[in-house]
Amino acid sequence: MIVGSRRSEGRAGADSLNLRPIEAVDHDLDGRTTGVETLLGDPKSAILKLSAPMIVSMLLFSLYNVVDAFWVAGLGSDALAAIGFVFPFYFVVLGIANGLGVGGGSAISRRIGAQDKTGAEIVAQHTMVIMAAVAVVFTIALYISSDRLFVLLGAGSAAPLAAEYSRVIFSGTIFILFANVAYAILRGEGDAKRAMYAMGVASLLNIVLDPIFIYSFDWGIGGAAWATVLSIAVSSAVMLRWMVVKKDTYVSLNLRGFSRNGGVALEILQVGVPASFEFVSIALMGIVINFIIVAVSSTDGVAVCSVGMRVVNIGMTPLIAMSTAVISVSGAAFGAKAFQKIEVAHLYSVKAGLVVALILSGATYLFAPQIAAVFSYSEASADLAPDIVTFLHVMAFFYPAIPLGIFAAAVFQGVVRGKSALSISVLRTVVLNILLVSLFAVGLGWGLPGVWWGMVSGNLLGDAVGYIWVRSYVGNLVRGAVY
Repeated sequence: MIVGSRRSEGRAGADSLNLRPIEAVDHDLDGRTTGVETLLGDPKSAILKLSAPMIVSMLLFSLYNVVDAFWVAGLGSDALAAIGFVFPFYFVVLGIANGLGVGGGSAISRRIGAQDKTGAEIVAQHTMVIMAAVAVVFTIALYISSDRLFVLLGAGSAAPLAAEYSRVIFSGTIFILFANVAYAILRGEGDAKRAMYAMGVASLLNIVLDPIFIYSFDWGIGGAAWATVLSIAVSSAVMLRWMVVKKDTYVSLNLRGFSRNGGVALEILQVGVPASFEFVSIALMGIVINFIIVAVSSTDGVAVCSVGMRVVNIGMTPLIAMSTAVISVSGAAFGAKAFQKIEVAHLYSVKAGLVVALILSGATYLFAPQIAAVFSYSEASADLAPDIVTFLHVMAFFYPAIPLGIFAAAVFQGVVRGKSALSISVLRTVVLNILLVSLFAVGLGWGLPGVWWGMVSGNLLGDAVGYIWVRSYVGNLVRGAVY
């Protein structure tokens, strides 16, 4: 935003958010935690310290997704396909939760940068109230529509299983939303270790319950869904105790004294809504791509994509963890008007991310046959192995582009430019991915491999645009040309 000339993205500058300079704040950081000290220190060190616990917790979270698919694979390809059809809608719920968490967490980080603890707690209160309202709406809508939804989406013989799985998952929407918002609040105050513990509890419990519910209790695919919901509910209870009962986190929750503040809600939504729509756009891409896969192959292709993307998501874990740290560090620096720290954080994260991405690419390509064998161990799913190997070989080229886009979006979210982050995501997923998948798979007749190459190409081009965009913005921010 050029000073004195344009007013965009909801007056996104530090002044427009009423974040007072540190020397003007009359409220000190009483109760200041180690996490807060980290957040306000050297940006490189902060990214490393905040990323490490998140990498552990997100690896556990991704691992449970893979374990989930492993146990469900024993039920056959229709069961795997069912999860693939449900996943985009589950991802919408996760996206809304993460969007609200990003909106609230980045606002909390900016309050911490401006040394305003009371303001940070007000932000947390408003984030939770918004989350509760969203949970009611989505639980009812998704649960009621589950019977017919997957028939309309072409799930075929997998439709009844998809409906069974989705009804259980959607009944736990409140826990999914609360847990992800609470994770983000903890990260926003620099307390990544607690977020790690809470996510670890959910992931490990899910891993233990999956085989018990699916096979020992003979609940089938519904057992996998119940394991997920119960695990997240337990994690939610742990965080609720920290924030509401013990109040030993930096930001505590006390809704008794809640007083609605439209400005705070708007600030959360300025980042939260675009961030949610980023996930919605990815879910939309998933739905459309499932249609294309069924058109050029069969529901077995959806099963391959469902399994393969769970593996890719594990690979992306270190990069996603770093991006959450970049949001918090950028937000705190923006609140303190220490704009040089934003540039340092961005460049450092991109360089480190590229190293990680190249390692992931090599490992995915080399070990593709072994990974495929894990998900094709049963007679019912053995025929999926060659296609899973092909998927992983192509997706090995997916990783190097990720740092260019994911850290661009993280910086924009930290500095209240949620629409810019959303634009990068929509360009990459809705526009380029769908366009190139259609071109390669249908137009050029490449079939399933064309779907995978279209996804890789779309992400590469979209992420490159995101990198150029954020470098221009941060450069102008440091020079004082924008706020």
